[in-house]
Amino acid sequence: MVTDSKWHAETLAIVAGRAPTPGGPFNVPPTFASTYRDGGDIGYGRWGNPTWSAFEEALGELEGGYCVSFASGLAAVSALLASLPLATTVVYPGDGYNGTRGLLERLDKEGRLHTRAVDVVNTNEVLEAMDGADLLWLESPTNPMLGVADLPTILRSARDAGVVAVVDNTFATPMLQQPLALGASAVVHSATKYIGGHSDLLMGAVIVADESRRDELVEWRTTLGAIPGVMEAYLALRGLRTLPVRFARQQRTAAELAERLDDHRHVRRVRYPGLVTDPGFERASSLMGGFGAMLSFEVHDAPSADRIVESLRLIVGGTSLGGVETTIDRRGRWKGEESVPGGLLRLSVGLEHPVDLWADLDDALNGVFANP
Repeated sequence: MVTDSKWHAETLAIVAGRAPTPGGPFNVPPTFASTYRDGGDIGYGRWGNPTWSAFEEALGELEGGYCVSFASGLAAVSALLASLPLATTVVYPGDGYNGTRGLLERLDKEGRLHTRAVDVVNTNEVLEAMDGADLLWLESPTNPMLGVADLPTILRSARDAGVVAVVDNTFATPMLQQPLALGASAVVHSATKYIGGHSDLLMGAVIVADESRRDELVEWRTTLGAIPGVMEAYLALRGLRTLPVRFARQQRTAAELAERLDDHRHVRRVRYPGLVTDPGFERASSLMGGFGAMLSFEVHDAPSADRIVESLRLIVGGTSLGGVETTIDRRGRWKGEESVPGGLLRLSVGLEHPVDLWADLDDALNGVFANP
């Protein structure tokens, strides 16, 4: 479908990726096919699928580039790292997503890449680390510490220095920021999270500004077989249609819970860029279209945090995020998260009523610390 450049993201999320065929369905249906008749555009199921294409068109419109979908978020990450020459130097967030950090650290250990970990919140540290680097990997906000990077300044400097820059936009989603417009070379998403939005699929995506780079990623996906499932692509596109309204509601609730947690006597610290006391508040206010639906809060220690998770009745313990249900995870329990405070709990805020969510959190906090 031909879209209008003046349309808002809420409109694009509904109309992009639709085939305007007279008498046809509103949505591109899932095409379950491994083999196609000769004479068409695809030929074989690993080379393409109309359902993938519809999803890619829609997400590409929202991010302002060309989208390629993958079997998972880490498959998307791997696609961007796989083509790097040996001995490439990569700058990456030391407190970013565990999966990306683990992959980079493994490639470094194997001698394929050289890595430099940085605090992406510290702009000067990032700029200094870029000296002689080939690739800059960014997250903003970071997972799980919710740090906010100065993306415009960093991406402008990366472009001037000839450093390829990638931004993981999973937490912010295209509703809050479009890094390609700020100078990023590529944007990566775990579509498993907010884009899919219902905790029922695994999928990833890369969006690039250059069509030839898109073609290279498609070739890599085809050769390595990192293709998404047809039903996953269909569900991800259906989730994308409601992303604006889901995310707006989740943000409102997250802001309310962050304020309440910040005032709670048993909470040591809340990390949420929407709090005026948060170190990232001014930066997020000026650079982002909102503050997101992820927050982290810290209690006294790891055992207390574990007991809080066990005490919750409505909020679900689990390690993923971005779904319609509110989930909580003590990040320090995972390998590779040793630097995360032991009592830190990451909260992915869903669509339940905020009063019910707060009652659940308040009861758990008071119950655990009333009976230490």
